[in-house]
Amino acid sequence: MMTELLTAAQMRAIEEAAINSGDVTGLELMERAGRGVVEAVFEEWPELAKAPSRAVVLCGPGNNGGDGFVVARLLKEWGWEVEVFLYGDLTKLPPDAKVNYERWSTMGTVRPYVDEGDGAFWLDPVSWGPETLIVDALFGTGLTRPVDAFNAFGWATQMSGWRVDGRPLGGGNYPDARVVAVDIPSGLCADSGRYLRVDGQGPYHEDIRAHLTISFHALKLGHLLADGPAGCGKVVVKGIGLDCQNSQGIVRLLERPAFFQTKWTADHKYDHGHALVLSGGAGRTGAARLAARGALRIGAGLVTLGVPPSAQQEVACQVTSIMLRRVEGCDGLAGVLEDQRINAVCLGPGLGVERARALVPVALGEGGVQTHPMRSLVLDADALTAYEGDPGALFGMLHESCVLTPHGGEFARLFPDIAEKLNAPASEGPAFSKVDATREAAQRAGCIVLFKGADTVIAAPDGRCSINSAQYERATPWLATAGAGDVLAGFITGLLARGHEPMQAAEVAAWLHVECARSFGPGLIAEDLPEEVPKVLRALGM
Repeated sequence: MMTELLTAAQMRAIEEAAINSGDVTGLELMERAGRGVVEAVFEEWPELAKAPSRAVVLCGPGNNGGDGFVVARLLKEWGWEVEVFLYGDLTKLPPDAKVNYERWSTMGTVRPYVDEGDGAFWLDPVSWGPETLIVDALFGTGLTRPVDAFNAFGWATQMSGWRVDGRPLGGGNYPDARVVAVDIPSGLCADSGRYLRVDGQGPYHEDIRAHLTISFHALKLGHLLADGPAGCGKVVVKGIGLDCQNSQGIVRLLERPAFFQTKWTADHKYDHGHALVLSGGAGRTGAARLAARGALRIGAGLVTLGVPPSAQQEVACQVTSIMLRRVEGCDGLAGVLEDQRINAVCLGPGLGVERARALVPVALGEGGVQTHPMRSLVLDADALTAYEGDPGALFGMLHESCVLTPHGGEFARLFPDIAEKLNAPASEGPAFSKVDATREAAQRAGCIVLFKGADTVIAAPDGRCSINSAQYERATPWLATAGAGDVLAGFITGLLARGHEPMQAAEVAAWLHVECARSFGPGLIAEDLPEEVPKVLRALGM
């Protein structure tokens, strides 16, 4: 099961299609959006629905500002004390936003937002308490330039008790007001999740952050990528009566992948596949053993560790269910691969750069073993680093049944130009995103690329793309532990051995990887992940 994630352009196209069809007007969509914000606020903080409170609504010069005027009017009708500020030229408001400005004007005043000098915007800490609601309706998903002249508001959102895991940022010197963002916190690029800054720079305290963000119709990429989760706080999606319309190039959020489609009953262990995990030398076998254990736990019928002679005794003392084969060099690997029942190979965890450079070509069918079947391969860690400075040599050997699993550093070694674009300061939107980077990398490599992180992105050469998010309610910071990536490589290898196609294997493995971490909880070490698989699968009804 997957949820569609939209870019700003895709969302705009869906809205325009609905308006052009005559099914709804822009004014009706704006009203629904404003009502969705108020609903979400009362659902998040039920106590605010019980008695009138105080709201400060900051409206911008576009339709996002129009949503803000609707919110202000609805809260005023609820009996709230509401202050409204407008940034920009009133005469340039879009028609629908202008209508809602006029509706609000019959109920209250609108003050200009000024950041500096006489009359500058400032929230008085004496009257500003936990019952206060600050609504950011300045800029929405269509933002393409840095948000400047909002120093006071940006600083206030971080100094007013804005919290991560219950801890105040910026010292928490102000009472705990509640910051709500309409669409996305102003300044965040909705496509990349990156804060847009003048010349790519800008003090951190200017970044506007929210406790609660309300998105309409669907999540946007920026809610999940880069700085998005930290800026959004919590995201709620509110429907505004639009039909779900698929767009070309859609990205999907992994939820509960349909891995039940692959059979889990068979007559023989070889029906569940035979995975080979290659190990490094003595003292470097731990990573490969973690990967092998992951492949076995995820369901591969057999898993063999291929080890050099120097590590045979070390590994033999550590494994039982996992089998052991001597793989000394290229000839040794070619001999093992004569067994055509081996249908998935994992290279990289603890392999050593020199050994990886020698063995990867053999596993990929070079050096006289071209007659072997096109096996599925997972390349991780040292198998990727081995081609730093010469990634073309690797790309020339890869095929569609390969999966690359780089973290940020390994990605930069294989795709330095793409990484440079991704890491460049973001001064205009839509900014180059991790989705853009992973798609470009997959097309260049000609295989699946899984770009690791809390916002893991998985892409195929044909443009298919998904995000596995370990954020918000799925946050698992304890997953950042040595060896966790090796287990993920093993999970993918085991699923490939079982017969999953590479994109599906990468998606299912990434999702289960996070679920295992969530199931175990804090204190997790890499060895715990494979052992948590049975519990997670049972909970899924396996």
